Amino acid sequence: MKSVSVITVNFNNSYVTEALLNSIFKTNNYTPLEIIVVDNGSKTDPVPLWKGKYPGVKFIRSELNLGFAGGNNLGIDASNGDYLFFANNDTEFTTNLVDLLVATLDEHPEVGVVSPKILYFDHPEMLQYAGFTKMNYYTARNKCIGQFEKDNGQYDYLTGETGYAHGAAMMVRREAISKEGMPDIYFLYYEEMDWCEQIKRAGYKIWVNMQAKIYHKESVSVGTKSALKEYFMNRNRILFIRRNCSFSKTMIFWAYFILAVVPRNIINYIKEGHRSFIAVLFRAVIWNMTNGINSKKTGYSVNNIK
Repeated sequence: MKSVSVITVNFNNSYVTEALLNSIFKTNNYTPLEIIVVDNGSKTDPVPLWKGKYPGVKFIRSELNLGFAGGNNLGIDASNGDYLFFANNDTEFTTNLVDLLVATLDEHPEVGVVSPKILYFDHPEMLQYAGFTKMNYYTARNKCIGQFEKDNGQYDYLTGETGYAHGAAMMVRREAISKEGMPDIYFLYYEEMDWCEQIKRAGYKIWVNMQAKIYHKESVSVGTKSALKEYFMNRNRILFIRRNCSFSKTMIFWAYFILAVVPRNIINYIKEGHRSFIAVLFRAVIWNMTNGINSKKTGYSVNNIK
């Protein structure tokens, strides 16, 4: 049997991470399985306590917040599994989750990444993810299939190839991973989409398995509306296109973003009482005008995030 490494990243949410670990121990029967938790510079170091509480788990402490990809890359470096299951710390496992995802990779060697069906933890009958549509590279828009719909099995037929995996839960074949690991230039958002683009260019397919399911406590770490989220969503949307599209497509996207997205966002910020986000939006645009596509400068004081 293929070995599996479950990798999750914690940041100032110890109780949430513990709920994930407890759900794994409660539901998982798959072996061999190793569990790796990376603490990404939490204000209070939870690792000493965890080592006594969860002796079978491998813990890694980073003194700095390295972002989603940076934290996961520490987990990759410490892992031994043939398959690597990246799960957000605000998810909870269900019975046979690992087995079903492993079976997908075992039975389909052309698949590099597979995600399960994702349901909202607080509304377990509601879908968050049943796959992604393909990206429109001129607008950097695609659709998360099924989101906010009641799960009546209406998308279960979609098991198979999809546009992108979901960063909250994705099992990756080790040989599909480049030496650099997950692209760590984004810090938050779009890492998994860029990674999927790389993996597809390497000749692999991206799948969703709708028979496997996981529950997600969305936005526990960042919140539904924050300057942090606005900055990185806009900055990284532009960066994703710059890294993955031809010059002509990128120029068309830039025109669309400046002429349509920026005015629309500004109007929405004013209507919603978030005028301070206007400066954040322009900071995201200017960052892309002054930094290369592989720059690791975030343009944001990430290590002061609470």
